[in-house]
Amino acid sequence: MQGYQLSFITELNRRIEGQQAMEWLMQQAKVLGISGVTTFAGVESIGSHGQRHSARFFELADQPIEIMMAVSEDQATNLFKKINATETRLFYIKTPIEYGELGRQIKEE
Repeated sequence: MQGYQLSFITELNRRIEGQQAMEWLMQQAKVLGISGVTTFAGVESIGSHGQRHSARFFELADQPIEIMMAVSEDQATNLFKKINATETRLFYIKTPIEYGELGRQIKEE
């Protein structure tokens, strides 16, 4: 399938509509039928205002987080609409990709 890899980069303490941004994005992905959402914890980053963010032993709230997903064009459009309807700002990367699944499904018993 042709679509996009969306990567959202934020901090662990970022909130959208009262939820952690990571949880909110994962919930919206589920509602939109997006599967295969993965999160990555970063060590350090520099944000849009030049501020340094890092995971420290005593304070993990400022830890950089990346939320990555493969989406169709419609799913990307709908997710962006949902984000734009909130009172937040999120940095994102949108890259054209080909994605799919290989192999055969193993029956779960």
